[in-house]
Amino acid sequence: MIDIVKAQVSIIAMPLKQSFSTHLGTVREREAIIIELCDREGEIGIGETVAFSSPWYTEETVKTAYHMQKDFILPMVLQKKFAHPSEFTREFSSLRGNPMAKSGIETALWDLYAKKQGKSLSTILGGERNEVRAGAVVATQDVTDALKQIEQFSEQGFERMKLKISPANDIEFIKAIRREFPDVPLMADANSAYTLDDVDRLRALDEFDLLMIEQPLGTTDIVEHAILQKQINTPICLDESITNVHDVKSAIQLGSCQIINIKVGRVGGLTNAKQIHDLCQENQLQVWCGGMIEFGISKAHNLALASLPAFTLPGDLSPSTHYWEEDILDRPVEMEKGKITVPTLPGIGFSLNERRVEEVRLHKEIITSHMT
Repeated sequence: MIDIVKAQVSIIAMPLKQSFSTHLGTVREREAIIIELCDREGEIGIGETVAFSSPWYTEETVKTAYHMQKDFILPMVLQKKFAHPSEFTREFSSLRGNPMAKSGIETALWDLYAKKQGKSLSTILGGERNEVRAGAVVATQDVTDALKQIEQFSEQGFERMKLKISPANDIEFIKAIRREFPDVPLMADANSAYTLDDVDRLRALDEFDLLMIEQPLGTTDIVEHAILQKQINTPICLDESITNVHDVKSAIQLGSCQIINIKVGRVGGLTNAKQIHDLCQENQLQVWCGGMIEFGISKAHNLALASLPAFTLPGDLSPSTHYWEEDILDRPVEMEKGKITVPTLPGIGFSLNERRVEEVRLHKEIITSHMT
């Protein structure tokens, strides 16, 4: 039984080695919330809240997630005991929305549970892989810069490149890249930049042999994606539209996509992520693990998730040095020949580098059971 007696919430911020640009905006510095849950025996589980500083990806932000965690979720966690971390999702279903705020705490609970079991998080989740395939995001709107990034990423061994596109930067952009890299596995991420009025434009992308086009239409849409998928050959991958298991069931029934991007933070934690994986596996939908420009804690949770059997496509998984001069883990996540080893130590297999956390920490608060 897990009995949490103390929670530490830290807000950190760190500049990216290279800015991350999409049609929605540019990220130069990344904030996040680090959650540390301590049980009665002194064991600590760690999680990361991956909301951004502004609501450009979802409506959640670092400030709204911090408010939900401090004022609602953590006080309730400190009043409960958990036999298994999957109980968290059911217990907190009465709190509407806020999946990233919930996920930051739920993932810490999974890490703690796995540590208490003396097993890796991958093993606890049912993972079958010893290593996972890594993919890179080409986050620039400039063709010259994109070509340079793809060349560098290919040399580093990344097995898939993701391009950020919009109606202002798509066909000619991809054509120029395909001219230089005809055989590199490419996918396109639209972040909801198109509408059904752009069907001809999206159909024109069929000629570039893309692995998929991710979230071309509205951020909450499932119905129109089904209409679009019938009119284009390129597989549609849903991202922002999938926030829970029910969304996946709807997408399957409507034929809205052929692939689903599973992001732990977007769907409210590892319990929902695993259920979505299982549902997709049962219905022959491909899945891959999406990234959120995250720090090492979330990356470690993603490695455990991506070790599950249906994750056959390279995910947004990268070494610590991809985004950061120095990450916040006790040792960096490393990639070799396009693959990252899944940790085998108990829990997520990493600890915090307390010195580094202190260097980048903006705020810290400790919440204890006697405060609730």
